[in-house]
Amino acid sequence: MHDSEASFQRDIYSVSRLNSEVRAVLEGSFPLLWVEGEISNLARPASGHIYFTLKDPHAQVRCAMFRMKRQLLRFQPENGLKVLIRGRVGLYEGRGEFQLVAEHMEPAGEGDLQQAFEALKFKLQQEGLFDSAHKQALPLLPKRIGVVTSPSGAAIRDVLSVLRRRLPAVPVLIYPVAVQGEEAPRSIINALRLAEQRQDCDLLILTRGGGSLEDLMAFNDEGVARCIHALTLPVISAVGHEVDFTIADFVADRRAPTPSVAAELATPDRLEVLDRLNSLQRRIGLGTRRHLASSNQSLQAVAKRLERIHPGIRLQQRQQYLDELGPHLLRCIRRRLTQDTGRLGLLASRLRAVTPGHRLNRQQELLRGLRHRLDLALGASLRAKQHRLGSASGTLNALSPLATLQRGYSITRLLPERTLLQDVGQVQCGDRLETRLANGSITSTVDKAVEN
Repeated sequence: MHDSEASFQRDIYSVSRLNSEVRAVLEGSFPLLWVEGEISNLARPASGHIYFTLKDPHAQVRCAMFRMKRQLLRFQPENGLKVLIRGRVGLYEGRGEFQLVAEHMEPAGEGDLQQAFEALKFKLQQEGLFDSAHKQALPLLPKRIGVVTSPSGAAIRDVLSVLRRRLPAVPVLIYPVAVQGEEAPRSIINALRLAEQRQDCDLLILTRGGGSLEDLMAFNDEGVARCIHALTLPVISAVGHEVDFTIADFVADRRAPTPSVAAELATPDRLEVLDRLNSLQRRIGLGTRRHLASSNQSLQAVAKRLERIHPGIRLQQRQQYLDELGPHLLRCIRRRLTQDTGRLGLLASRLRAVTPGHRLNRQQELLRGLRHRLDLALGASLRAKQHRLGSASGTLNALSPLATLQRGYSITRLLPERTLLQDVGQVQCGDRLETRLANGSITSTVDKAVEN
C-alpha cells in the first residue's frame, strides 16, 4: 500500500516529455547567437536540408540548416571550411541530441567585411553620394558602350551575348580590369578615369560575376565609389548575383541584378526599335498628310482673301464711294456757305458797334459829362474851402498876440536871449529888455524890479 501510494505521487516523465521540456528550456534560455567553427561531417539529404558538425580544437556541436535558409547562401558549404553561423540553440527530440539550428552562415572573416561595408555605406549615404538627385539618365540609344570588367570572366560573355542579340549595331569598347584582389580597386579606378578622359563612350557598364563578400570587395572600395560619383558618363553597376549588393551599386546611376540585365538596360531591343521606327514613320506620314491638307485649306482661304482685297476691286469700291460723296459734299459746302454768310453779317454789325470812331464819340460824350461834373465838384469844393478859410482866419485873428497888442497890451523879452518875461524874479538891475507894442518895440534897461 505504501509502495503504490508513493508510486502514485511521483511525477514520472516520458522520454518525449523530457526532451520537449529540455528543448523549451534551451530555446528559451539562449537568444540568437553567433558561433564560429569548422565544418565537418557535412550531409546533404534529398530534402534540401544540410546537417553538419561545427567544431573547434576542444569541442563540437551538431548543426542543422533547413532548406529555406540554405537557399539564401551565397557560397557552397564544404568540410573543413571555417564559417560564422548565426543560430538558435535547440534539441532534436527524436534522438535527444543538443544542436544548433543555423539561420545564417558566412565564411569566417566576412563578419568584419560586412561591418566595414555597412560603415562605408552609412558614411557615403550621409555625404549624399547615393542621392537620386545625382543620378544621370541613361541614353535612349547609346552610340558606343564601354564595359569595365575582366576580359576573361563570364560577365563579359553574358553582356556581349545580350548586346549582339538586342542591338548588334552598337559598338562595344572593353576596358579590361582586375575584378578581385588587392590591385583590383586601383585597376577599376584607372579604367573609369580613362573612359571619362577619352569620352569614347556615352554609357559605361561596370560588371563582374558572383562570389563571396571577400571576392566582391573591390566594388566596395571607397575610392571606386567616389570615382563613379565624379564621372560625367552614366554608369550601370552589375556586380554579382541578384542577392548581392555593393557600394558601387548604390553610387552608380542604375543598378542591374546581373550582367545580362545590365546589357538589357543599356540598349533597347532591336525589334522594339524597329517597331518604334515603323510607328514613328507611320506617324510622320500621317502628320505630313494632315499638314499638307491643312496647308491646302489655308492656301485656299488665303487665295479667297486675296481676291477680296485685290487692288482693282478695292479701287472700284473707292470710286463708287467717291461718286456717292460728290453730291453730299456740294450740299455740305452750300450749307456751310449759308451759315458762314449769316455769321459774317452778324460779325459785321458787331464790328461796326465796336469801331474806333463809334467808341471815340462815346468816350467824348463821357468826357464832357465827366468834365461838367468835375467843374461842379471843383466849384463846390472851392466855396467850402473859402468858407472854412474865412472862419479859420477870424478864429486865428482872435487868438493872435498881435490882436492882443492892439488892445493895449505889450510883450517883454530879456535880451540878448529874447526870453519871454513872465516873472519879476527873472530880471536883475542892469538887464536890457525889449518891449513889443502893437506898432513897434522899445529897448530899455532895468533900474529896479519890485514884486507885488
